[in-house]
Amino acid sequence: MSPLIPHTEPLHECRLVARYDRFVADVEFEDGRIEKSHCVNPGRMEGLVRPGARAWVSAAPEGSTRKLRWTLELLELDGRYVGANTQAPNRIAEALIRARLVPGLKRWRSLEREVRYGENSRIDLLLRGATDHLVEVKNCHLVYPDRRAYFPDSVSARATKHLHELVQEVDAGRRATVLFVLQRTDGLALRPSRVHDPDFADAARAAADAGVRFRAVRIDPGPEGFRFAGTLPVDLSDYDPAGPATFRSELDAWSGWKRRGPVRRAV
Repeated sequence: MSPLIPHTEPLHECRLVARYDRFVADVEFEDGRIEKSHCVNPGRMEGLVRPGARAWVSAAPEGSTRKLRWTLELLELDGRYVGANTQAPNRIAEALIRARLVPGLKRWRSLEREVRYGENSRIDLLLRGATDHLVEVKNCHLVYPDRRAYFPDSVSARATKHLHELVQEVDAGRRATVLFVLQRTDGLALRPSRVHDPDFADAARAAADAGVRFRAVRIDPGPEGFRFAGTLPVDLSDYDPAGPATFRSELDAWSGWKRRGPVRRAV
């Protein structure tokens, strides 16, 4: 069994009530009280927004001045844990790379976080060695009945911009890898989603042709923390989007968010 990567704070069990205004999720604790929690996920969370699902939240550190005192970390759907916090993969990826567990990312002398590069961007991890190696980490939580994981689950112009900038870094003589972190265990391969963001899918294929590497790791999340569940292939070949489009429509009722505030718009 792989070493446990613990959560940064203890988790508390509850139930998901609803998701509002993208970044707020109401949760209900066992004593019946309903609290607002920070939903650290800018995407649709396709298939994950299921009222009544078991959920786990972390409390804000003591002394924090945050308005939302809880953070949504984990959901249980159909008997399977799924990580809900899109900030967790950076920490998970760093732990796996430091443990030399990710193929292609084992040879380096030092590791730096959040290093500026490109046009006002920051690379998640920079591996210093004979040649600098930029590692862009992407969270993934969407798996369809075809057992493929798909990224992203909504249009992500920012992710596409990162790919273009990584190509420029490779052209300048550096190495670059996009590392997808799948926060669930049932995916057998990972695809750029042509259904959700064809621009990203096209950019991924072009980036691979230019020398950017694509890798993916599968994570087994749980209330105690995260465990490494191996790697999975990244499939950059073309495919018929009709099947994934059908799967997407079947999950529409459990995706996105409701608008409660005056300024945010549901997807």
